[in-house]
Amino acid sequence: MNKWLKPALFLIFIVFVCSVLSRVLTSGETLSEYAEHNPETAYAAPEASAASAAPSASLAALPTASPDASPSPVPSASPAPAFSPLAEETEDSVHYEDGFFYQPLTAAVTARITGLSYPVTESVAPALSLQAVNVVPDDAVLAISYDDLRYLNVLYYDFDGKVQVGEMICNKGIAQDLVEIFYELYLNEYQIEKIRLIDEYGGDDTASMLDNNTSCFNYRVVDGTDSLSKHALGCAIDINPFYNPYVVFNKDGSGETYISPKGSEMYADRSNDFPYKIDESDLCYQLFKAHGFTWGGNWNSSKDYQHFQKVVN
Repeated sequence: MNKWLKPALFLIFIVFVCSVLSRVLTSGETLSEYAEHNPETAYAAPEASAASAAPSASLAALPTASPDASPSPVPSASPAPAFSPLAEETEDSVHYEDGFFYQPLTAAVTARITGLSYPVTESVAPALSLQAVNVVPDDAVLAISYDDLRYLNVLYYDFDGKVQVGEMICNKGIAQDLVEIFYELYLNEYQIEKIRLIDEYGGDDTASMLDNNTSCFNYRVVDGTDSLSKHALGCAIDINPFYNPYVVFNKDGSGETYISPKGSEMYADRSNDFPYKIDESDLCYQLFKAHGFTWGGNWNSSKDYQHFQKVVN
């Protein structure tokens, strides 16, 4: 045993000397002592990567709001556009109020209505980019020309109370009347469901009425007859037609009452109260009457509660 004692003691001595030298050479601090003397570094969270640790320039530049600061106001919704897609004010445009003007038909409008609400001759029809539904013989003499018509841009309140842009085509003789009337309706938030060119319905008056669309010009005959309608001259307008139907009593001597459009029969009884009904107490009636229009609701053998027309020179 004495044989191994001296080497063991010598080994312990060497380890001790190395330990002392190590402490001297490293400023004499163990890891525990270093942590005790430098807590801000020793106990810090591991460093994040440069990409995640450094805030972006835009976020770093934002000021910090105080706890009692008022929230920023929420931006209001963008206002409705004041012009319909086909509208392009020209030097010939007549401006009444913002969003209310009329002008001669532009090339874009003419192309939009030809073969639909405005007739096209048989020889020209095949050259159109769309299928013509309103075709007349080559020798036909039309009752109105493009130059007699005006394109109108108006604003109105729809059935949801939202402002919309409407467009219509009318005779130049009533264009000023219409912008004034529709401006007054707009100021009073009078509700109209739609004001679109009847060309969006392929020139089909029945389809337009079924969709409760307010429209004016359409070169067509009176429903059930061979006579040109006042709409063919651009001198008549139909307002909210589904709620204000066309009614013919004892049609064809059959004793039956004809009501158009189909589905609007419940609105033919004007003794009932319902929304969007035009009668003599209605603002729409009063404005058209003041501008010299006659109302189809005052006719005798038939009633056209949607219809207003005016004779122009």
